[in-house]
Amino acid sequence: MPDPTPAPLAVLLVDDHPDGGDSLAELLRLLGYEVRLARSGAEAMAVVGSFVPDVAILDLGLPDGDGYQLAARLVAALARRPRLIALTGYGNVEEKVRTAGFDHYLLKPVEPAVLAHLLT
Repeated sequence: MPDPTPAPLAVLLVDDHPDGGDSLAELLRLLGYEVRLARSGAEAMAVVGSFVPDVAILDLGLPDGDGYQLAARLVAALARRPRLIALTGYGNVEEKVRTAGFDHYLLKPVEPAVLAHLLT
């Protein structure tokens, strides 16, 4: 008989800030998600060679490009488009992230309840 428990949601988190990225990755794991953390766009693309995310949470400011470019690269590389969530410390980006194809955006520091709601 197959296991009725669904697999945990697979989340790719891309954040170059060590404290913020590590803390958010740990929060996601505590919420029961399977998480891969990358620190750059190049590292994220390497991760998706062996990990297919259901959700990609992308910092908009990365050392080797930006989250907008990375979102486009991920969508082109993956057979199934992940839900895209922009992560930023800047306000007033809603129109730009929607135009870029993101489903949602979060302001840093992330409110755990808001994040949990977006992932359900």
